[in-house]
Amino acid sequence: MNKGRVLVVDDEQLNLFIIEEFLEQEDIELEMHSDPLAAWASLSAADSDFSLVVLDRMMPGLDGMELLRRMKREARFADIPVIMQTAASSPDQVREGLEAGAYYYLTKPYEPEALISIVRAALEDRRARSQLRSRAAHLEDAQALIHSVEYRFVTLEDVNSLVPVLAGMCPAPDVVAPGLSDLMVNAVEHGNLGVTYQEKSLLKWEGDWEAEIKRRLVLPQFAGRFASVRVERTDDSIVFTIADQGDGFEWAKFLSFDPDRAFDPNGRGIAMAKMMSFAALEYQGKGNVVVAQVGR
Repeated sequence: MNKGRVLVVDDEQLNLFIIEEFLEQEDIELEMHSDPLAAWASLSAADSDFSLVVLDRMMPGLDGMELLRRMKREARFADIPVIMQTAASSPDQVREGLEAGAYYYLTKPYEPEALISIVRAALEDRRARSQLRSRAAHLEDAQALIHSVEYRFVTLEDVNSLVPVLAGMCPAPDVVAPGLSDLMVNAVEHGNLGVTYQEKSLLKWEGDWEAEIKRRLVLPQFAGRFASVRVERTDDSIVFTIADQGDGFEWAKFLSFDPDRAFDPNGRGIAMAKMMSFAALEYQGKGNVVVAQVGR
């Protein structure tokens, strides 16, 4: 597997040196720029293949917010995650960055572990989403023949197997796949296995999230639980209904990006699914049923 290429943009040379030192043990290739215009030129090059951008918010000439907006206006950059590092951390400033597409945030100064963890999380999210999009696109023709179907799933491996199949029923499987994955993973971890938001944050920081999921799956109080996803086609839409056997959760606050969660390694999935993958998304009752709709 090729190393992930990471573009780092900060007008302060000292900050670039610190970031390079913090990430020197990671299996990535860094390209550092103190000139944001030069960074944009490198990113825009025809052979550009960056997997992640670490971006300072406040820079002269071309500030980080404008560079981010330029990225999000171009479809070929839409899948590149952006980590915004900044001293500007008021709720309004964070909300502005989130709405512009910076789904990962770091407040200066930060510890090496914080940068390393968020870089790993962002790269892993991108790799997983790219794999799901690729697999889903191959199944599109066959899935168009299905009118209605229901699947049960238990593990994260089940989710990875099902998402390409389900997304392949949709006109744009590469768009739908990441959102389905987020909703179905939520049904497993938060729903059936009771992993709280705070627990997942800690597990993500420490790199123990998947191991904890596997541990809980065999505990007596969770053994035998399953989630389901039902797909129904209508003349003008495809409707996914995902249900789990858990106690539900306070879903309303996760439907939009919250500045208070901007510095956590998790908590973006439902909001991203609602904004990017589906025409409509609605949780029902206590939150253990979610209905997502895709236009045909």
